[in-house]
Amino acid sequence: MTFPEIRYISCLFIFFTGVISSVSGADLKIEKTDANYDSITYRSPFYEANERCFKCHGQNKYEYTNENLGRQVKAMMYSEIIIDRNKFYNANHKGFSCTDCHSEEYTKFPHAGGLRMEQMYNCIDCHGGDEKFSKYNFETIESEYKKSTHFKLETEGFTCWKCHNPHDYKINIRNSSNLKEAILYDNNICLKCHSNYNQFQLLSEREEINILQKHEWLPNQESHFKNVRCIECHAEINDTILVSHLIKPVEKAVKRCNECHSQNSLLMSSLYKFESKKQRKDGFFNGIILNQSYVIGANRNEYLNILSLLVIAVVILIIGSHVYFRLTKK
Repeated sequence: MTFPEIRYISCLFIFFTGVISSVSGADLKIEKTDANYDSITYRSPFYEANERCFKCHGQNKYEYTNENLGRQVKAMMYSEIIIDRNKFYNANHKGFSCTDCHSEEYTKFPHAGGLRMEQMYNCIDCHGGDEKFSKYNFETIESEYKKSTHFKLETEGFTCWKCHNPHDYKINIRNSSNLKEAILYDNNICLKCHSNYNQFQLLSEREEINILQKHEWLPNQESHFKNVRCIECHAEINDTILVSHLIKPVEKAVKRCNECHSQNSLLMSSLYKFESKKQRKDGFFNGIILNQSYVIGANRNEYLNILSLLVIAVVILIIGSHVYFRLTKK
């Protein structure tokens, strides 16, 4: 594992809750703009302390005094360890200090080389067993993840942070009002590795995979990619957690059309689960599928089926009666 990567993922702490931002004193508002970043309207209680880090890690280049040379030196920051202020202060962890996740020793510059190997937190280290987060079922997520095909890559360096960047991850993007944005956001998490072979090589020795060619069998491929998330077909559905973390082997991925295009579409337990359960009605009265994304075959209704059969029966009866009287009147 490379130094930039270790530094990048070592900020592990809390990744999966939108309630984190409600830290005491974290709602102060500011409007601050300079040449390095856009207007920020959130004031963290650790803002000034974090600026020690953002002074270098919040921009493309940094400057320091080289005591050996006796002069100021400018250097380029590695792209992997540049943290966007705006994204951080709009993400779930915006109310935390950098040293909540990183060693206090990072406040010293130059950083000690041994810090590169500091122990990384795991999600469950912070979220597990805490009543405040019980509704998010992190223990279930952890259990699912350990059954996932991703878990098999842990020895190669796979962690939660390969998918959920602790510096800019926002779970609150997932809601029914911005479904298209949520689909794009979630799919980009997958494509970060699965469409970037340089990233993929860090975890696997497999040959590069062309996503489009691999999904050639999928009808209306472009429409599917725009309107559903990868996990709809590649993860085991679990309605008790926000997003399934049991990524299935590729041979077990959904390929049958009727699993989505049916009266009991699996999308109701995954993509559309953020809607009120009161709106989850089978068939034509299913306002979610009709209003958000029309899915052919998922809008059937048993009452309309019965009505249709009655209409057909009446039409056949009328035609039959007409034929009968025509024949008997001759």
